[in-house]
Amino acid sequence: MSGRTVTEERTCTQRILRMDGRGGRVGATRYREIAESLRHAIRTGTYPLGSRLPSESDLSARWEVSRGTVRQAVALLASEGLIGSRQGARRVVLRQERRQSFQQLNSFAQWAQAMGCEVASRILTRTVRTATDEEAGRLDAEPGSEVLYVLRLRWLDGEPVMVERTVYAGWVAPAVLELPEDCVSIMDSIAERADIVAHYGEHLIDAVAAGSEDARLLRVRRASPLLRQRHLTYTAAGRAIEWTDDRYRAGSVVFNVMNSAGAAPLERRAGPDVRG
Repeated sequence: MSGRTVTEERTCTQRILRMDGRGGRVGATRYREIAESLRHAIRTGTYPLGSRLPSESDLSARWEVSRGTVRQAVALLASEGLIGSRQGARRVVLRQERRQSFQQLNSFAQWAQAMGCEVASRILTRTVRTATDEEAGRLDAEPGSEVLYVLRLRWLDGEPVMVERTVYAGWVAPAVLELPEDCVSIMDSIAERADIVAHYGEHLIDAVAAGSEDARLLRVRRASPLLRQRHLTYTAAGRAIEWTDDRYRAGSVVFNVMNSAGAAPLERRAGPDVRG
């Protein structure tokens, strides 16, 4: 290992806890602070690729917390793809891919910031228009209803990585129209300003070829493969907020899914080419 010593790393964590004013003794927040310190250590090379993290007992002693708190911190890093997910062994540091868990799919900005990336966004188009039949059906709107179409480009660390095309339900449109063009997170902003809070959603993930607009915005060749994520977002009361088509440049992000015999969050469907 290189870089900071164990003492320096622990002191850094304690300093963060004091600045947050939480004292660092509440398990619900402490594991996140531990995860952040380990995440930083991985990204700065203190724990290089292929190396192993200290054991649970060592980490528990270092931060003066229970092993359960350490396991929570380690599980968070595993969900991000920074370390291996095999339990009962010292975790191995994996490739530092940008991985996005399904729990984070509704907020690109929150995920990017949690990964330590510099995130930027710009709204390129905002148009109030009549919903298509598909859009009206997705948003549970009457045929011919007005919706707000938004075209947005997202950057990570100065590189364009995602083109976002979103159709907002008519009742959401006024809140979105008030936002600045460089708004980093529309969902966070409308939650704060208009109390429109996303509670659950449905996600469809497939691959598509880049069209002319995608290619120009993402700086790739036309017909280059893109990872597409479409999602429909609802309030807690079941009211549709948005129907979004997000297209990621190849290699910019990896989606991470964790399941078990008792919980299957994914459903596999045949694509249009298979169904004919």
